Amino acid sequence: MRVAIVGAGPAGLYLSILLKRIPFVSELCLFEQNAPDSTFGFGVVFSDSALEFLKGDDPQIHAAITPDLERWRDIKVVHAGQTITIDGVGFTAVGRLHLLQLLQREAERAGVTIRYRRAIENIAELKDFDLIVGADGVNSLVRQSDDAFGTEIRQLTNRFAWFGTTKRFDALTQTFVKHDRGFFNSHHYRFSPNMSTFIIECDEATFKKGDVANLEEPELKSVLEEIFAEALDGQPLVSNRSIWRQFPVIKNRKWSSGNKVILGDSLHTAHFSIGSGTRLALEDVIALASALMAHPKDVSAALSQYEQDRKPVLEKLVNAANASATWYETFASKMPLPPYDFAMSYLTRTGRMSEDKLRQQSPNFMAEYDKHRTLKTA
Repeated sequence: MRVAIVGAGPAGLYLSILLKRIPFVSELCLFEQNAPDSTFGFGVVFSDSALEFLKGDDPQIHAAITPDLERWRDIKVVHAGQTITIDGVGFTAVGRLHLLQLLQREAERAGVTIRYRRAIENIAELKDFDLIVGADGVNSLVRQSDDAFGTEIRQLTNRFAWFGTTKRFDALTQTFVKHDRGFFNSHHYRFSPNMSTFIIECDEATFKKGDVANLEEPELKSVLEEIFAEALDGQPLVSNRSIWRQFPVIKNRKWSSGNKVILGDSLHTAHFSIGSGTRLALEDVIALASALMAHPKDVSAALSQYEQDRKPVLEKLVNAANASATWYETFASKMPLPPYDFAMSYLTRTGRMSEDKLRQQSPNFMAEYDKHRTLKTA
């Protein structure tokens, strides 16, 4: 079987590693339009157990990634000048570029040849391959080459800008700010010993006011440093194409068409507020590789099994991500809530976390919540 993978992000790299282990894959080509050190964003965050699936499925890759993870056991919500700690909600993070470099190294060890700076302009360039995998992100050429995927894309109303900072945070923190310019929130967490991610959002009404909408990147950086001066504690923001963007929600009616298949952000997106995008992409890869191993001589059967096995699990997680995204789109309307009620609204935003579960997972937070709660229960 001759396989072409378009896109050498985490998903494309990891798939190339797994396919190199399959004897019937006679030729493997991994195409990447950018240079190996070109990446958008700063850190990648995972829930504490998000990479546990790798421990059983791929201990070699798990062992390569986990030593470099930053870890913490709590998350924090800052609202109305009060910091609320939620115990028992662990996360890990790693620099996106560092993660790519780790997977690049493992791919090279596996014998994968990565063709960097090689953009595929037309899917016809890959006509001689038995399988074409689109791991090429939200603007996927593979997906756009075939209407049969039945792609639906909608943009969230909030705007976000992805920064870094030299300020080191001791936990994943959500900081919400009411400012003269409008309503803002920031997702910030460390991803290395001396750097943190700092994603800033504003709601649609704030953006439409125009106070921050049309600023050039340097001026936007300066204004946001002023808005989040307390959280940054005097440290600067670090830019990397840090402009206002809208998050695209991508859904596809079909996961494959002919000998073409898509995965990761090409197939679906999961809002960054649940920290699962990379994890979901890696799990897609494992499901696709397993289906190919089960049907070594029948690409069509393999792609059908990939979708059949993976889709029910994925839909639950994507639905949770979409519920989280909806909460963030309307966070400004919740800002009048007292801090502990606001934190509870945040924690239950996906519909997957109840007060009973929180009492088991976060007993310290729930004890404080019971003291401060003002919301009436049903």
